[in-house]
Amino acid sequence: MAAPTRHLELSLLPEHFAISRLAGDSPIPQWATKGPFFSVTRTGDELSVVTELSLVPAGVHSQPGWRVLKVQGPFVLSEVGVLAALAKPLAEARISLFAVSTFDTDYLLVVSETLPVALAALERAGHTIHRSKAE
Repeated sequence: MAAPTRHLELSLLPEHFAISRLAGDSPIPQWATKGPFFSVTRTGDELSVVTELSLVPAGVHSQPGWRVLKVQGPFVLSEVGVLAALAKPLAEARISLFAVSTFDTDYLLVVSETLPVALAALERAGHTIHRSKAE
């Protein structure tokens, strides 16, 4: 029996973001924890930072040009299929995504150039996208 189709609400954040990579033993830089949305993840191999593009200093190894979609939660941690309901239509549209999860919800990052196609794919799948007035 197939799982029921999820229809989710997402909000497009107005800022432009970058994903940066620092050495695993790097201290967390001050610029990494500023702005309306950021994520800092440390592993034994790297320190990954998602932050507003304008905050990333020159010379930092990063990939600019990302937009963030916030999934309207909250969801309980045991809830199944939230990311799958979003990843599937994006994969079918050949859109790469970078996901960040929090206790309450998920955030999807897509490359700015693919944003129109990503939004269209998500809307075709039955999801609702709330855009800022500038979009």
